[in-house]
Amino acid sequence: MDVIDTWTGQLACHLQAALRMSREAFADRIGVHPQTVAGWHARPGIVPRAEIQDALDTVYERAPAPVRLRFTRLAQPPADSQVQALRVAIAVVLRGADVLLVQRRDGGELHWQFPAGVVKPGAETAAVAVRETRAETGVHCTVRQPLGSRLHPATGVQADYVLCDHLMGEPANLDPAENAEAAFVPVASLTRFIPADRIYRPVLDALGVAA
Repeated sequence: MDVIDTWTGQLACHLQAALRMSREAFADRIGVHPQTVAGWHARPGIVPRAEIQDALDTVYERAPAPVRLRFTRLAQPPADSQVQALRVAIAVVLRGADVLLVQRRDGGELHWQFPAGVVKPGAETAAVAVRETRAETGVHCTVRQPLGSRLHPATGVQADYVLCDHLMGEPANLDPAENAEAAFVPVASLTRFIPADRIYRPVLDALGVAA
C-alpha cells in the first residue's frame, strides 16, 4: 500500500499502531490534539480535513519500511471478509421549532450539515444516530422515526436518515478538529444553512419545509 487516496480515522489509527506510538506521541507527530486521535478511535469512519490528510501523508511517506509493512498488514481486510458499502446514520434532531446542525470543516471551506456517524456492520442506525449526535454536540436525543435511505449525491455513501427529538443538553462543538460550530437553528431558516436541493426530500417533508 504505497499511496493512501483518503485517510480515515481507522487508517490513521492503523498508522499509529504501526509506529507503536501512544496517542499522545502520535498526536504530537502529526500536529493535532490527542483528543483528535481519540476521536479517530471512537469514530473510525471519519475523514480528517485536508491539512491533517497532508500531515498523515508526510508521516507515512517518511516511515521506515518495517513500519509501512506493519501498516499494510493492519489496513488489509481479512481475506474472508465481505466488502460492504460505507453507511452513515444522519440525525435530524428537533427541539420545538429548531433543528440541530453542525458546521463541518472541509478543507478550507465550512458548510452546515446534520450530525452524522458511520454505521459499522451489525450496528443499529438509530443507536449510531443518537450516539454520534451526543459525541459531536453533547445533545441527548431519542429517535422518533426513520425517514428513509439514499445514496448521498455528494459523498457517494449510503445515508440513513432518522428523525429525532431533543431530550436534554445545549449544543457544543465537541469535535473541534472536524467541526467549527454546533447550533440549533430555526427550521424555517434551514435552507439558509443548507441549500434545499442538497437536503433529502423526506427530511424536508418531515420538517414541513418547502423545497
